[in-house]
Amino acid sequence: TNSDAGGLGRDLLLLLFWHLVKNVLVLCLNLLQLSVKYGPIFTIYLGSLRVVVLYGQEAVKEALIDQGDEFSGRGKLALADKLAKGTGIIFSNGERWKQLRRFALTTLRNFGMGKKSVEERIQEEACFLVERLRNTHERPFDPTIPLTHAVSNIICSIVFGDRFDYEDQKFLTLINLTEENNELFRSLLAQLYNFFPTLMDYIPGPHQLLIKNSEEFKRFVLERMKMHKESLDLSCPRDFIDAFLIKMEQNDQSEFNTENLVRSTLDLFLAGTGTTSTTLRHGLLILLKYPDIEEKVHEEIDHVIGRSRSPCMADRSQMPYTDAVIHEIQRFINLVPLNVPHAVTRDTHFRQYVIPKGTTIFPVLQSVLGDSREFPKPEQFNPGHFLDENGAFRKSDFFIPFSAGKRICVGEALARMELFLLLTTILQNFTLKSPIDSKDIDIAPLPSIAVNAPKPYQLCVLPR
Repeated sequence: TNSDAGGLGRDLLLLLFWHLVKNVLVLCLNLLQLSVKYGPIFTIYLGSLRVVVLYGQEAVKEALIDQGDEFSGRGKLALADKLAKGTGIIFSNGERWKQLRRFALTTLRNFGMGKKSVEERIQEEACFLVERLRNTHERPFDPTIPLTHAVSNIICSIVFGDRFDYEDQKFLTLINLTEENNELFRSLLAQLYNFFPTLMDYIPGPHQLLIKNSEEFKRFVLERMKMHKESLDLSCPRDFIDAFLIKMEQNDQSEFNTENLVRSTLDLFLAGTGTTSTTLRHGLLILLKYPDIEEKVHEEIDHVIGRSRSPCMADRSQMPYTDAVIHEIQRFINLVPLNVPHAVTRDTHFRQYVIPKGTTIFPVLQSVLGDSREFPKPEQFNPGHFLDENGAFRKSDFFIPFSAGKRICVGEALARMELFLLLTTILQNFTLKSPIDSKDIDIAPLPSIAVNAPKPYQLCVLPR
């Protein structure tokens, strides 16, 4: 019958689809083997998408830094095209990208807006987070929600001018939309949509929900934008939205329009919440596994900051061990293994090859962060990777978790402040305790081709 035929067709499609899933995963996780066989530059095909892979520090540096202009395009992602349509900061190109990026960098700088510096906004949130953790009363809990809420609130403070109460319904809706979109974007189905869009349009997948969520988020931002317009003081921007509105007033012909404001705001949430909170979740899990490392951080905090004042960024230069631990967390977890895809902006001569304009590029960050010449035994967690023989902090050109070159993460300075201030404030106030034996803790991330998350876990925090 017809319905049987329909069912059979669907089953065949799903079977084909499953093979695609497996092949893409295997391919992306086997880049190391491919690089051993083919060298630091090779081409793979994901569906009909031709991708040039750059593997190892030399090739990645040569492309992103030495030939930075040519490699500064954003690679095509079908799902991102469908959602962003080339607007905002992350997925735009050319002049639009340059203008919006420059604006975001300036505005996110520590004194980009209003009365409160970004550092003060993070310190304020750190205090609320500590109170929330105190309220767990030493009972085991999953840190995902408190960390996500704290990091999201920092973005809220920067973008909307103020933090929200953790119970606020609008705040929780905003977080849920962002979290759900982060999850969907990371999902296998979403990754496949990027490589097989035509096929995926026939399969109910994450793309419909992503679009629906983005529309809801957009309504929220437009409502805030309206409120901001009504109370705007051109001489004193309070936050990111104010600063953007002022740009719109100054020049109505530029890239500063409503569409780009909404998308840039969405970008800050999408890129600025999941990444930092996931890094912190990894960090706490690693410290549960290695209580001796936590103890050394405690000693340094007590020695440099004490217990009676909040940590500040000026403390970091006197805390080489803590700084090394944070760097090693970022190196070890390899949060975005493949990087966000780049593209070449014109026909590009690279080593002995010519890469045609528009070709998608995967500069594999994992291949740089895990280089055994720079980091002996890279698969082991060791803060010594970032310390010299005298215990002073040692910088490394191989430390590129935020990528490198013209497309380096816009929020790098913000993220580094958040990681330092939130982690030191937590450890200034608490000792971490695991409900299971530390030798049974598994710190290896769940394998992914998008974002490496830690396996779910619980911990207790004991006031010091």
